Amino acid sequence: MFRIIRCKLGSIRHFHGESETCPPIRVYVKDRYRHFVDSLRLTVSGGNGGHGLPKFGGMGGSGGNVYVEAADNVTLKKLTKKKAMASSGENSAHYRVIGENGSDCIVRVPVGVTVFDDNGRPLGQLDKVGDKVLVALGGTGGNQHNNYLGLKGQKQSIVLDLKLIADAGLVGFPNAGKSSLLKAISRASPKIANYPFTTINPNIGVMEFEDYRQMSVADLPGLIEGAHNNIGLGHKFLKHIVRTHLLVFVIDINGFKYRPEWPQRSPLETFLLLNRELELYDDRILSKPAILVVSKLDNKEYEHKFYHFCEQLKALQTNGLESITNECLKSNKLIKFDKIIGVCAKNGYNIDELRDCMRNAIDLNCEVDKLKSNQLISFQSIEANKKRRNEEQDILLI
Repeated sequence: MFRIIRCKLGSIRHFHGESETCPPIRVYVKDRYRHFVDSLRLTVSGGNGGHGLPKFGGMGGSGGNVYVEAADNVTLKKLTKKKAMASSGENSAHYRVIGENGSDCIVRVPVGVTVFDDNGRPLGQLDKVGDKVLVALGGTGGNQHNNYLGLKGQKQSIVLDLKLIADAGLVGFPNAGKSSLLKAISRASPKIANYPFTTINPNIGVMEFEDYRQMSVADLPGLIEGAHNNIGLGHKFLKHIVRTHLLVFVIDINGFKYRPEWPQRSPLETFLLLNRELELYDDRILSKPAILVVSKLDNKEYEHKFYHFCEQLKALQTNGLESITNECLKSNKLIKFDKIIGVCAKNGYNIDELRDCMRNAIDLNCEVDKLKSNQLISFQSIEANKKRRNEEQDILLI
């Protein structure tokens, strides 16, 4: 969380006239760009059961359980303790024959966390505030069935894996201009530089509109070819796309070239590679609402390139995927864009139009989801009424 900066102090003059130069010292300065934690291992222990008292038939209290609960205004970074332990149950005594149960321990985590055990088996998913998962069971108190000896609580290691839930996510290859775009459309201040992988952790920005409507935008770290096979920590980056409501593809008008020995990719090839990587990771992602943003249009020449790129996309949709000859670029399905727009974050070209497009797409998606939810509730209500009427008819026949 800190960067080490070496600095050298000037000479120090002593009273007797001699001077001595101080050696270089290290100053620790907090790094404001390394603040995101999306995976954490935690050891959880249920409380031990209290012992019983055979003389009076007393029962010991049961140990407390350990739960993981989703809450607001919480981050994994705040979980400084790597162990979570519930309290043990009280022993039975002559003045209290039934011992009190131990208190439960609740580990509060942000919404979007999936809990895994040490073998990678999912224990639960926390999608909304208040969702709770039992991760360690407390031991049973001593009683006649266990010779009045309290049992030990369950102990295990769990992994808390966070997938961001954002209204929109910026997706693209490294150095495509995602961080600059996030800064232009929101109030975020991400690190920006002209080299790949400037963003190594997701950055979150908030777009605010004149009617005080706010939307969250995630600047996701850049992908590379082979990300679906976890090349370049691909899975660490791709997992955040799954729960994003709107995908904003960001493509450099100059294309992309990750390494000198790799081929230069045109804007169309860059799009096809992104589409392929997402499909191979999880083809359900291609069904999400999406907007295509072509960045860095800061002169007329690049605007002409943008129009040519749009014509290539139309030709691809007309001719179909069979027209793609390069096997490395082929996919079974192409993502459909609600809007294709060219922007320049540096001079603000089309930035306001992009903000409006993103809001319209997110609002429309929310309305569709709400309509689907209402239809599902109506269908379930109709089925319940049918079942109730059939049961009433059966009673009348009897």
